Amino acid sequence: MPVLSHDQLSYLTALRHALHRRPEVSGEEAETADCIDDELTKLGADHIWRGLGGHGVAAEFTGVSDGPTVLLRCELDGLPIREISDLPYRSEVEGKGHLCGHDGHMVSILGVAMHLARRPACGRVILLFQPAEETGAGAQAVIDDPRWAEIKPDYAFAYHNLPGRPLGEIGLRSGPGNCASRGMQILFEGKSSHAAAPQDGLSPAQAMATLMEALPALGSGQIGDEGFALATLTHAKLGAPTFGIAPADGELRVTLRSMTNARMERLMADAQALVSKVQGDLKVELLWHDVFRAVVNDAEAVQIARDAAQALGHDTHEMTTPMPWSEDFGRFADDGACAAMLYVGSGVDQPQLHNPDYDFPDALLPVVIDQFCAIVDRLTAHP
Repeated sequence: MPVLSHDQLSYLTALRHALHRRPEVSGEEAETADCIDDELTKLGADHIWRGLGGHGVAAEFTGVSDGPTVLLRCELDGLPIREISDLPYRSEVEGKGHLCGHDGHMVSILGVAMHLARRPACGRVILLFQPAEETGAGAQAVIDDPRWAEIKPDYAFAYHNLPGRPLGEIGLRSGPGNCASRGMQILFEGKSSHAAAPQDGLSPAQAMATLMEALPALGSGQIGDEGFALATLTHAKLGAPTFGIAPADGELRVTLRSMTNARMERLMADAQALVSKVQGDLKVELLWHDVFRAVVNDAEAVQIARDAAQALGHDTHEMTTPMPWSEDFGRFADDGACAAMLYVGSGVDQPQLHNPDYDFPDALLPVVIDQFCAIVDRLTAHP
């Protein structure tokens, strides 16, 4: 039997639809944060922090005796993608949509807050509604907030819904769970000249052409291999759209991806070495964006989640490879928490994450709420 009543689940479903209508992208989640704050206040949280690492919100539910601090984390931000759907609650904000399911993630954790209204027996539970996950900046910004010392958890859990897997299946993996990734922006500055006399200028064309072949060739192995690496060319721009000018300026963007943080360091060094090799007399600037460290799931935390799932009768899936996409939840493990991310199936025929017709399935809410309530109860039920 679900932890929450039918009326509570109906309320949360309506709230998700309201959040879905008003998506806010990374760094702009002010209205969403206000909504979450209102809900947590109504549920009687013992303490609420606002403005964590931007627009982050955290709520504390304190037990009657000492025990571990357990953090459950979800995300506030939507995506800069236009939603294409006939849903009655589709996005009302042009060019933005909750097309990754963070609306459902937020509401799931609010469901846990309803359960926590009776308070844990020991320790405390922190519910973190984190900003700016999509850019990879939010988790570290929260940790860098001076108030993080008041929150710092012993255990941390999160989940992401996973299209293509059976609805409600709990995916588990110890060790690397999500790949590290970062965006590499390469800016070139040379000297323009007349197209009839290219020898009088300094064009980045040849350097860019070489790198467009050489950078993707840095990839190695298959997902799941410790040495796995992938370099994906995502953007190229050379000069102006004209016929009379040999170009002076150019830009390349490449996404680097690896299974481990150590492999990412080597991949970055190799990519930088290639740029240096072709630079010549060009001025080159390297910039890094959307920096995600690998999510590395702790075996103890994964076992706690596994035990909870099995006690509830949830189907589980022991994953043999990590997710190729990235998540900034790994920062909490880097900060010392015993942490695990769960990968919860959102339907075999569900549109993929970031598709314009994606929508979080409401039928997943009771599964996830029960799963996380069971995790919390296992860690805070007894002094």
